[in-house]
Amino acid sequence: MRTSPGSDLTESLAERVRAGGPLRLEGGGTRAFYGRPVEGELLSLARHRGVVDYDPSELVITARAGTPVSEVETLLAGENQMLAFEPPVFGPAGTLGGAVATGLSGPRRPFVGPLRDYVLGARIMNPQGEVLRFGGTVFKNVAGFDAFRLMAGSLGCFGPILDISLRVTPRPRAEQALVFEMAGEAARTWVTGLMGRPLPLSGAFHDGRHLHLRLSGGEAGVAATRAELGGEEEPLETWDAFRHMTHPVFEAPVLWRVSLPPTGPAEGFEATAWDWDGGQRWLTADTVDPDVWARAAQLGGHATLYRGQAENGEVFQPLAPGAFNLHRRVKAALDPAGIFNPGRMYEGL
Repeated sequence: MRTSPGSDLTESLAERVRAGGPLRLEGGGTRAFYGRPVEGELLSLARHRGVVDYDPSELVITARAGTPVSEVETLLAGENQMLAFEPPVFGPAGTLGGAVATGLSGPRRPFVGPLRDYVLGARIMNPQGEVLRFGGTVFKNVAGFDAFRLMAGSLGCFGPILDISLRVTPRPRAEQALVFEMAGEAARTWVTGLMGRPLPLSGAFHDGRHLHLRLSGGEAGVAATRAELGGEEEPLETWDAFRHMTHPVFEAPVLWRVSLPPTGPAEGFEATAWDWDGGQRWLTADTVDPDVWARAAQLGGHATLYRGQAENGEVFQPLAPGAFNLHRRVKAALDPAGIFNPGRMYEGL
């Protein structure tokens, strides 16, 4: 077991929560752009940090919410392990709690699964300042409803995450980055075929002009696949730019993240940059076009206004009445007073 003491601010956080809200939850502040603005007093978890428990042989790490993702990944790298879901980190202050609360996964997602699948347990705080524990630190949990998975992508609306337990994985023995000059839709068809074969793919990103592939696995498998596919080699660091969204393709006043069925139609979004075999598309613009939500829904997907400001203040795909009522019921069960990040996802939540 390896731990680092860090700072446990549970009691001081509880005192502030019991004083009432509304409260605007924040870790490193690097993901403040994501979601609707929140009016409330700041409740910072940045100093609630440190690794609580890490046993490399168990492939599980538990850390406090304010622990920087970079600190966690450095610790894991020392044991030749990693966070397979590659959460995007928008600066050195980006925290583990923020990564879980936004629920965003990186380029490996189609090959290893989303962040949500790696959450094993969590401790959160309710409006009375009481600590609630969900899940545990084992891969298979059959105790009932996996409430801890609700923390992934909750944007703090269900309460502040105090600490989180995550499954980690071994790092691949070899990796190789390749680039091909290939049109977007032709590249998508090709990649779909490649993903149906037992190849060591760990990333496929199209920047609008070029297809970028990443291979990860055993040395022999990576070498054989590289020889078969061809293409030009490029630095592995290119994938850091895709993961952390620092590549020039993301630079625009307005940025939409459009999620579509990977093998389905993409009318109106063909020319966009894409990841996840076309399942995640990035649409750039100078102004916000609210019709993007309707167009994405017609194709069986949804859209998020990643950067920019809509006239109605909305960010996420509008929910059907039944889905919205379900969200409200969960919010009412965990935060009946509505003090935690009110309105961060949708008005009224």
